[in-house]
Amino acid sequence: MELNRYIDHTLLSASATEADILNLCEEALKYNFYSVCVNSSYVPIAKQILGRSVIKICTVVGFPLGAMSTESKIFEAKKAIEQGATEIDMVMNIGRLKSKNYVAVLKDISNVKRAIGLVPLKVILEISELSKNEIVKACEICIDARADYIKTSTGFSKSGATLTAVKIMKKSVKNQLKIKASGGIRDVETARKYIEVGVDRIGASLGVLMMNEPEQVISTDPTI
Repeated sequence: MELNRYIDHTLLSASATEADILNLCEEALKYNFYSVCVNSSYVPIAKQILGRSVIKICTVVGFPLGAMSTESKIFEAKKAIEQGATEIDMVMNIGRLKSKNYVAVLKDISNVKRAIGLVPLKVILEISELSKNEIVKACEICIDARADYIKTSTGFSKSGATLTAVKIMKKSVKNQLKIKASGGIRDVETARKYIEVGVDRIGASLGVLMMNEPEQVISTDPTI
C-alpha cells in the first residue's frame, strides 16, 4: 500500500505563515502526496509551487463552522478554483442538520456542487457533533446533493475521525460516495486501519512523520 497517495497533506492553522505553506508544498512534492489542503487565501501560493505537478490543491470552504450563507460558500469555492484549487472541502451546516431542517442542508450542499461543476466536493460532517442517526442522515443528504466525498471532521472540534463513525458512514453510502478521514490521524498504524475499513483519503498534518516511519513504501511516480 502506497500510503502517501492517500494523504491530503494539510495545514489549516490560523497562524500558518506563507513560509509554512511553501514548506508544505515542497514536502508534498518530495513525498508525492495526493494533495495539499490549505485555507483559500493560500491557494495562489500552492498553485505557484505545484502548478506543473500532478499534486492536487485542495481548499476548505465555510471553514471551520459551516454556518455561513450558501452564497458565501459558493463565492469562496469559485474564487479558489479560479486561483488554482482542484478540490473543495466544504463544511456542512451542522446547526441546520441538528434542527432537522434537511431541505436547507440539501440546498446548501447541492448549490455549492452545482456551482463548481466537475470539481470534486468533499462535505465535512463534523462527526464529533453528531449522533449516529444524524451521521446516517447527513450521509443520505450528501448522496442526494451529489457530493463526491464525505469527510469526518475539520480537526477544529472536540475530536476528529473515529473508526466507529467511518464504519457508519461506509455502511450508509456503500459505494455511492468516497470517504475522507481527518482529525487525529498521526501514525501509519492508525491510517492503515482507516484504509482497511474503506477510507479513500486521509487528511493529515503529520504525513511527513508517517512517511519516515520504518518500512514505508513511497510511490514517487509523478503519473500516479
